[in-house]
Amino acid sequence: MKITLIAERIFDGEHFHEDAPVTIEDGHILAFDTVKGVKEIRQAGTLVPGFIDVQVNGGGGALFNAEPSVACIETIAKAHARFGTTGFLPTLITDDIGVMIKAADAIAEALQKGSAGVLGVHFEGPHLSVPKKGVHPQGFIRHITDAELAVFCRQDLGIKVVTLAPENVSPEVIRTLVVSGVKVCLGHSNADYNTVFTALAAGATGFTHLYNAMSPLGSREPGMVGAAIESESAWCGLIVDGHHVHPAAAKIALRAKPRGKIMLVTDAMPPVGMDDEMSFELFGIQVLRVGDRLNAITGELAGCVLDMASAVNNTVNLLGLPLAEALRMAALYPAQFLGIDHQAGRLASGHRADLVLLDAQNKVLANYIAGQAVYVHS
Repeated sequence: MKITLIAERIFDGEHFHEDAPVTIEDGHILAFDTVKGVKEIRQAGTLVPGFIDVQVNGGGGALFNAEPSVACIETIAKAHARFGTTGFLPTLITDDIGVMIKAADAIAEALQKGSAGVLGVHFEGPHLSVPKKGVHPQGFIRHITDAELAVFCRQDLGIKVVTLAPENVSPEVIRTLVVSGVKVCLGHSNADYNTVFTALAAGATGFTHLYNAMSPLGSREPGMVGAAIESESAWCGLIVDGHHVHPAAAKIALRAKPRGKIMLVTDAMPPVGMDDEMSFELFGIQVLRVGDRLNAITGELAGCVLDMASAVNNTVNLLGLPLAEALRMAALYPAQFLGIDHQAGRLASGHRADLVLLDAQNKVLANYIAGQAVYVHS
């Protein structure tokens, strides 16, 4: 099936084009032109590459840890589709091995089924640092064993990301994970600078939610934050919600890192996509929502009520970046981190037709995954 969308503007990942057509065939971009005999649909707004989120714990009232199932994954996907996400990694935070296995089985089933938007899985933990655990349950934080390695090294999970603390996982194990196709991120860690760079040398390529739950930058001990900012090759996820990272700190990282190495993430929790002031339980601890902020009753920040469209707008409004760069941080850079920029993250002939239509305020009017509308604003 072929269809031509003609938008007021198109952002292809590098440049904006006015009154531009894009023709889609069999879920992929065929051409940036009209094709004779193909149905044309004119749209008010700007077509941009679909957003890719590598850290999604929940949405639509669902939490992956609480219900590691295909139904839960699809509920989360539907909630985030409203906000322009066309690809994401359902994220399981620190839990017991039984839940990890159930989550892996659900991811494998969702991928086999072709559940819209699911790219793989992100295991955030359980091999973390207790002093930097945040809301991760201390009782499940542990050293890695063959049981966890067997889950991480499965070959039916799509794109695999594992967040770990390098002071608790050896370089040899990091190399084993990388050889098995895992993208290793460093986070929830109290590691010193040298330990971090040893992990990077072993194959780690990313940092989970820069600044948060990691050893800070100091004048004599650069810590994980210093190593993350200094590294020219590693990617950093950044939560731009106005709560997790001060705008000045975010700007410093953006100026220091090479362009393309900082990507937007949501660290989203169940209230995303819910209209009420929803609270929920995380391992028996109540998490309260006040406006756009989530806190456990014990005081810690507990993920986010953040979606990718809001992250883009916050990047423009709080950090002063051009819209084009904010869009790249939401699409192209995460695609490059995940190694799928040959098919996603930009609009180009042959790429998958993952498209988002934005209005003048950059709110989502429509979301297309592989050319199929998964959300249309009513």
